[in-house]
Parts: sequence; C-alpha cells; structure tokens
Amino acid sequence: MSQSSSAPVDTPSPSAPVSSTRPAPSRRSELRALFELSAPISLTQLGYMVMGVIDTMMVARVGVEALAAVAIAGTWVWSSGSFVQGLIQGMDPLVSQAHGRGDDAGASLALHRGLVITLVVSLPLMALWASTEPILLALGQDPVVAGLAQTYLLARLPSAVGFLLFAALRQYLAARGVTRPAMWVMFAGNGVNVLLNWMLIFGHLGMAPLGVVGAGIATSITNTLLPLGLWLWMRAYHLPDGAWRRFDPRMLELAGFGRYLWLGFPVGVQLALEANAFTIAMLMVGWLGVASLAAHQVVINMASFTFMLPLGIAIGASARAGNLIGAGDAARLRMACRTALYMGGGVMSIAAIVFVTLRSWLPALYVDDAAVVTIAATLLPIAAGFQIADGVQVVGGGLMRGMGRPYAGAVVNLIGFYGLGLPLAHHLAFRSGLGIVGVWWGMAVALAGVAIMLCLWVARTARRPLEELCVDTR
Repeated sequence: MSQSSSAPVDTPSPSAPVSSTRPAPSRRSELRALFELSAPISLTQLGYMVMGVIDTMMVARVGVEALAAVAIAGTWVWSSGSFVQGLIQGMDPLVSQAHGRGDDAGASLALHRGLVITLVVSLPLMALWASTEPILLALGQDPVVAGLAQTYLLARLPSAVGFLLFAALRQYLAARGVTRPAMWVMFAGNGVNVLLNWMLIFGHLGMAPLGVVGAGIATSITNTLLPLGLWLWMRAYHLPDGAWRRFDPRMLELAGFGRYLWLGFPVGVQLALEANAFTIAMLMVGWLGVASLAAHQVVINMASFTFMLPLGIAIGASARAGNLIGAGDAARLRMACRTALYMGGGVMSIAAIVFVTLRSWLPALYVDDAAVVTIAATLLPIAAGFQIADGVQVVGGGLMRGMGRPYAGAVVNLIGFYGLGLPLAHHLAFRSGLGIVGVWWGMAVALAGVAIMLCLWVARTARRPLEELCVDTR
C-alpha cells in the first residue's frame, strides 16, 4: 500500500479550479470523469458492506436466532447512526466547492470542524447502542433475539467512533478528488475482519468461541484500525497538501460550525427518515416470525450490497457538482447531473437482472434453512423491482448536496416513505394478507416516488444561476 511519489495519481491540483480551461461538455467526458472519481468510492463502500455480508454469513452458521440478532442489530446500527452520518456529510459542499475555487484553507477548516463534530456526536450514538435490548423489547421483538442483539452491540461500541472518523476522512478526500487511499485501506480492513471473525466467532488459533460477541469484537477492532490507517496514509503522502494545518482560531468559530451543521442537519434528517423507514419495515416483518425476519435480512443484505455502487456514484457526483460550481462551469454541471443519474440507474439495472435470474441460488449462500431460503427467493424479484429507483434516488440526493440544497432529500423522503410507502406496506401486509411480500411492495413504491421527485428537483436546481448555489466555505 505504497506509492512511488508523495502525490497520489488521482489527485487534481488543489490550487487550481477543476475546469479552468472550460472544454465543451460532453456526456462521454463526464462519464469518464465521474467513473474515475466514483469507482474507487463504490469499491470502498462495497468493501464496508462485505464486512457486513461476511459477519452475516459466518454468524448464520451459529444459528437462526444468532442470524436474526445480528440482522436486527445491524438495522438498529444503520437507523440510529444515519443521522450522525448525515451531519458529517455537511462537509461535502463546503470542501468540494472550496476545492473547485482553489481554496485550500476553506477545505481544511471544513475537515477540522467535521472531525470535532464527529467526536462529539459519537457519544450519544454509543449510548443508543447500549440501550438496544429495552428498545427492541418495547418494539415487540423476540426477547431472545433482543438479548443477543444487545450483547453483540455492546462488543461493537468502539466501532461507532472508528467508522465515523473514517467516514469523515473519506468524505473530505473524495470532495477533493482523492479516492483510492480509502479503497485500499478498506480492502486491508476486510482481510483483518475475516481473520478476526474466524478466530473469535468459532474459536481458532487458541481463542475461545464467542459467537455473536466475537463478531462484535472483530468489527470494533477493524473499525478502529480503518481511520488510523487512512490518517497515516494522508500524513505520509500529504493527501492533499494543506489538509492538516496548525491551530487556527477560526477552526473553533461558532459561525463556522453553524454553517457546517446548517448543511449537515437536513442530510442527517434525510438519511434518518430513509433508514428508519426500513427499520419500521423490518419491525413489521419481525411481527411475522423469526424465519421471515431472517429471510428479510438476507435480502436486505444483498440489496444493501448492490446499493453501495450507486452510493459511491452519489458521493462522487456530490463532489463533482460542488467542484464545478466552485469552478463556475454551469454547462458542465448540467451535463454531470444527467450523466450521474443515468449511471445510478444503469448499474442497478444490472443488479436487478442478477436478483431475478439467481433468486433461488443467492439466498443459499447465506443460510441453509429451507424455509428462510424459500421466503428470500420470493422477495428477490420485488427487490429487483426497486433497484433502479434506489440507484436514481441516492444519486439525486448526492447531486442536491453538492449543489448546496441538502434539504431536498429530507422533503422527498418524508413524502415518499411516510406519506406513501409505509402506510401502503402496512395495508398490504396486514389488511390485504400479503405478509412480508406486502411490506416489500410498499417500500418499492416509496423508492419509486422518491426517485421521481428528486429527478425533477435536480433538473430544476441545475438550471439556476451558479451564484445561488455557492456556499460560504469559511
């Protein structure tokens, strides 16, 4: 994991605007630019999901109850941590637009403020994880599953700080066009996680078999090493120059934190609304029995895995949009928006085809319980149905963040999930008697609605004068 020089090969010069020569925009050039920016980010996201997949597949060998516990704990981690991750993403337009203008100091200020915010918000997140069992019991979940989930998350507590710090550093680097270091660090982390899972879950190399506790400890250790590895890489290769500065009183200015939170808060609301919509859907499935919950987790895990591809495109598209606004290139901004939306829908079209054609084989990779495999195979064609909409909506949200309009995602998620999808899911599942299939159809309709609304909002915003899209990066 070394490079031959002190500068990364994929790092644009931070001292110059992204589009100083203003070549005529074309879809091919934007496709190439977005691909070069987004591909390593997508691989980084996939690497993080691989950790969850490996945890799920290895814990599944312990038993169905252990699988259900890790499943429900993972959903709780996602829903409880989504708002915090959204706050961190308030960094996106600040850093990307500063980078587009060649403002190193503004980008560095956003990084340091983001790291402070990350450390502060990780504390209440860990408190939520420590209260998992009573929360799940209050929501009507199985007592055995709730107890195992609590045990797993107590072992996983340190990972809250570690992963959030890694996410903050990754967002900063991506907004400045540096995407490969996070990818390589994540790949290394996966190797560490597999080894630790093998040792701690099943008891190898002299370790006692710890089951779900072992999985939690392995995740904690890995997520602590991730930000450390990325920070060491940044320091060793000066990625990018100007990231780390001597103490500047402006770093602690309340106005600067206010601007950061003003952008991050609606992103946090957006992610929390989406994550908790899926948590509510999971709770509905939990009322249908342990086998349904296990099958739901298997399919959600696969859908979440493919979702990492457009999520990487969304992060890259956010950075690209901000860079182009900072550089003052309106024509290329509009082309980048269209190209990113096509990319998000395109990669998920491929995922949808895979889900349909391999629906009877994929669930068996996770679990050998016949009932769970059968239910999961029934759900996969429905999951395939919302893959395209899911890809489009996440990219649309990323573009709106880069254009300094993060509240758009919160508004459309509130309407799509809570005004449409969840009521429909409950009606289909419990009133129409469709059970878990009804829950999944309701969520598919919600995602389609969100995608349509965001596409319209992106098209309208990209036509506005660039001066209206700029944010104060200092």
